[in-house]
Amino acid sequence: MTFLDSYKDYCYAAFRIVTGFLFLCHGTQKLFSFPIEFPYPLSGMSTGAAVIELVAGTLIVVGFYSRYAAFIASGTMAVAYWLVHGLNNPFPIANGGEISAFYCFAFLYIAANGPGIWSINKR
Repeated sequence: MTFLDSYKDYCYAAFRIVTGFLFLCHGTQKLFSFPIEFPYPLSGMSTGAAVIELVAGTLIVVGFYSRYAAFIASGTMAVAYWLVHGLNNPFPIANGGEISAFYCFAFLYIAANGPGIWSINKR
């Protein structure tokens, strides 16, 4: 047994829950100006993204159909990266797209691994 092997399921569950929670906070900010006000006017695309952030983030946190929710969230973040950041500069550190790029691959990982422990369903 190697270092932290006995905790990998718990670490993954914490990763899924925290990542989903942070994502849903983007949706609550855009839709409800909570916990802080969203500084930009909402367009149709940003409203759609906010709904995905809120719903997918919630499903990922509770582990209910989290594979599907995470896959949709990953695609949403890929689109956000390329439409908002990627056209300005190809490097995330230079175009401000680190968060979108990270979420894209974090959610792809969650979609591939499923909900794990501490979830409503195991699919």
